[in-house]
Amino acid sequence: MGNIISVNGSVSTRIIEIRGLKVLLDSDVAELYGIETKAINQAVNRNHDRFPDGYIIKLTPQEKQDVVTNCDHLQKLKFSSALPKAFTEKALYMLATVLKSPAAIATTLEIIETFTQVREINRSIVEIIKDPENEPKQKSLLNRAGLMISKLIMPTEDDLEVVEVESTYKINVLASLEFTKKTKKIKKKL
Repeated sequence: MGNIISVNGSVSTRIIEIRGLKVLLDSDVAELYGIETKAINQAVNRNHDRFPDGYIIKLTPQEKQDVVTNCDHLQKLKFSSALPKAFTEKALYMLATVLKSPAAIATTLEIIETFTQVREINRSIVEIIKDPENEPKQKSLLNRAGLMISKLIMPTEDDLEVVEVESTYKINVLASLEFTKKTKKIKKKL
């Protein structure tokens, strides 16, 4: 199981890989939408025809143990008797047709953007591997992939809070005056 780790938003930090698919667990989906996991699963059960086989994966006990072991934010699942469900990208799109609140729409847009970025990074990496001889093209693709990854990894201003402001004043003997202000920011605790 591989994690795609990011702090650029609450969606990308929660995407994990199960059975070769990028997914979000039902508890994470519920938290993103600001509702209980039970409500997400009820919405799926009420609209069963919108979620055909392969859209939602029920984790095995071993997969559940793996995600609890490898994903700190999923420690709460350790003591749950229920096996979590994993929502594939298709299931998340379908869920968007079921949940209609403004918060659900905003969350859906963030989910779509994040999955789109992940796919674009994957395509760039595949191109890099396909054409190892073309050095200028490879450098361009590496730069592009690096920028996309940094967008996923680097926190946005909204994710940061100012914890320390430092001001430095320097006076040069030649009568020049220099002012420097340094702001230290850290990631907000969710």
